[in-house]
Amino acid sequence: MLSKYRWWRDAVIYQVYVRSFLDSTGDGVGDLAGVRAGLPYLKKLGVDGIWLSPFYPSPQHDHGYDVADYCDVDPLFGDLAEFDLLMADARRLGVRVLLDIVPNHCSSEHPWFREALAAEPGSAARARFHFADGRGPEGAEPPNNWHSMFGGPAWTRVGDGQWYLHMFASEQPDWNWRNPEVGAEFDRVLRFWLDRGVDGFRIDVAAGLFKHPALPDSDDPEADARTRDSVNPLAWNQPEVHEVWRHWRAVCEEYTDRDGRERLLVGEVSVPTAREHALYVRPDELHQAFFFDLLSAPWDPGAFRKVISEAMQDIAGTGSTVTWVLNNHDQVRTVTRYGEPATEGSGLGAARARAAALLMLALPGAAYIYQGEELGLPEVVDLPDDVLTDPIFRRTGSRARIRDGCRVPLPWSGQASPFGFTSGAETARPWLPQPSYFAEYATDRALADTRSFWHLYRDGLQLRSSLPQLGEGTLRWLDTPPGVLAFERGDGLVCAVNFGTAPTPAPIPGTPLLSSGPCPAGVLPGSTAAWWLADLRTAASRT
Repeated sequence: MLSKYRWWRDAVIYQVYVRSFLDSTGDGVGDLAGVRAGLPYLKKLGVDGIWLSPFYPSPQHDHGYDVADYCDVDPLFGDLAEFDLLMADARRLGVRVLLDIVPNHCSSEHPWFREALAAEPGSAARARFHFADGRGPEGAEPPNNWHSMFGGPAWTRVGDGQWYLHMFASEQPDWNWRNPEVGAEFDRVLRFWLDRGVDGFRIDVAAGLFKHPALPDSDDPEADARTRDSVNPLAWNQPEVHEVWRHWRAVCEEYTDRDGRERLLVGEVSVPTAREHALYVRPDELHQAFFFDLLSAPWDPGAFRKVISEAMQDIAGTGSTVTWVLNNHDQVRTVTRYGEPATEGSGLGAARARAAALLMLALPGAAYIYQGEELGLPEVVDLPDDVLTDPIFRRTGSRARIRDGCRVPLPWSGQASPFGFTSGAETARPWLPQPSYFAEYATDRALADTRSFWHLYRDGLQLRSSLPQLGEGTLRWLDTPPGVLAFERGDGLVCAVNFGTAPTPAPIPGTPLLSSGPCPAGVLPGSTAAWWLADLRTAASRT
């Protein structure tokens, strides 16, 4: 049964990658005080809430996704007192706060894993993880042929000859969720942060907690490690994971019953089809799960229509709403991804990214915006090897899948690095170097230019919150010429996108309510999206 407190169903959440958002101390790394200082900016943009990347104590082998203590703040980012101040300011501004929780794996410096390394094979301490004997002479080969998502084998050998499983970096041992101690520990973690007032959790690797109990070989281990769309089915999407989410949902509902404020669980669920995705958002499991198919769709109207239709049919059909996303901290930014090629954010890639943003904000359900998306930031593609920090690069030696380029610290002001990102001297160095062309995308410049990405997002968010046709609901596709995608929301709100480069007649004759680029009445230019309010009895016919 759905709760009546449903703020999350059409919320727009801003993803804050803490170390790259705003640095308050001058050490070149963003922190919680920087997030707190940026809250008025985010309130002005118009988002409903923020999702904070991990800020827990961590050796930072994977930038905080290797957690050493789930119930504290790393001194790099502040302390619990600073977190409480952030929560108080967010509550005063009406901005909800989600934390990133990492239940699939921890840090190799977590006390329980250090205890496991010191313990003997077969011990209770090792049973919290996946330790196994090797194969071949003297157990010198890994227990199976699984590959890490970050490249290389998914097993590392320890001094006494056993091996431990890590589906990501070797510094990120996987928890054994078949051990009840693990679930009990995460109950404690959830309640610790819920008691501090958080509004919910983004759940990392939400489909990956359970592994096949026999740990058998994979039929195609290299394919399993290439993308999360082809992950190892023996280590992913096991049926037992759904019981965890039912339990976590019950914990959140317990807090909602106390004060009427609904806490959100949104999962990073990487499964091949919308139908499998839908299993995670049944009424007693996760409230929502990121729908990555739109993010991975090529710039093509048929591809976009297919993934939107499947999501609306399979995911919304569960009673949940679709959670749309175009960018995040693991993916090449849209400005670059949609370019042919786009290197510094100008031209075709930028026009398509603007159009995609209006499309996403017009879709039924919730949407997540990744920091810098509202500035039109491109991927930084020319970072030298000696500054790269992504463990994928360290494990593979390849730049093909590295994520540093979308994590470069934000430009806030000025004409040269650090662009106001750090409060230190002008010579302070951000943890990743900012290219000189970031000056074009600085926040102060974006706020002053009504044609900027920022104003497009702000105007779209304002209309989304004020028009009853937008937000939660359904859509109806409209007949369009080739290369154009158009749909109706509610009573007469039409969104159309021209995926081609040549102008085409607009599906609605009047002047658009909002458009991603110059859009005269009756015309939809190439690589442009627009919203209209119109009487459809005199416009395009419904399909």
